[in-house]
Amino acid sequence: MAVARSSGSTGIQPCPPLSGGRVFIVGRCAYIGLDIERLAALLFYVVLLAMVALFLALRLYSVLGKRTGHEQQPLPRSADDRARPVVLPRAAEPAQSPAPVANRNIDPRAEQGLRAIIAGEPGFDVNQFLGGAQSAYRMTLEAFWKGDEQALAELVDTDVLGAFAEAIAQRQEAGETLDNRLIRVDSAKIVDSQLAGRDARITVRFDADIVAVTRDAEGQVIAGSLSDAVETHDIWTFARTLKSGDPNWKLVDTDEA
Repeated sequence: MAVARSSGSTGIQPCPPLSGGRVFIVGRCAYIGLDIERLAALLFYVVLLAMVALFLALRLYSVLGKRTGHEQQPLPRSADDRARPVVLPRAAEPAQSPAPVANRNIDPRAEQGLRAIIAGEPGFDVNQFLGGAQSAYRMTLEAFWKGDEQALAELVDTDVLGAFAEAIAQRQEAGETLDNRLIRVDSAKIVDSQLAGRDARITVRFDADIVAVTRDAEGQVIAGSLSDAVETHDIWTFARTLKSGDPNWKLVDTDEA
């Protein structure tokens, strides 16, 4: 803006405009004002600084944020990082007498003897023994029916082998053969057990269905029937010396229930 000076009068008279914003004194006129270009530059820097400050404030807020109670919890440490509990040594517990595995195929009268056998040979397994006894029952019967004394010698002791061999000899002398078949073993149950020193004896009752047929020298059926199975109930006793090199139980006695 420009105003006119007057030495003797208080009246102000307008002066012609002058470009620029500085203070100029030209004759009787003084021009006072801002430089338009500098004002624009100043405003630009002010706005730029304001934007930079706003950007920094928003960036700081996004990084730090504010606590709302829903922050992510620290991840659980691995088992190796967690403090390991101190394990105190346990006092030695008194040894307990071993007991056979609960089995419905064990008569209560045989439990005491089985405990003694397990104590004498901890590796003894009742279920495994019963499975082997059933296999021995089948193999022994089939060897006897066929008259195979060599196979019988591996399954029975000397006394039983002698009795079987005598029966086989009588049958052969009469010219008779047995055409028997073991259909199935319905049950095998331990009914008695004993341990004397290292000599163990276990008695098993077998309930089975057998087809029993006797033929003469001409092959004719003289006894029994191929269509009818006969229920048989045998009581066999097996024996073995515990902790010996021979793991097999041998038949030492036979009887009928």
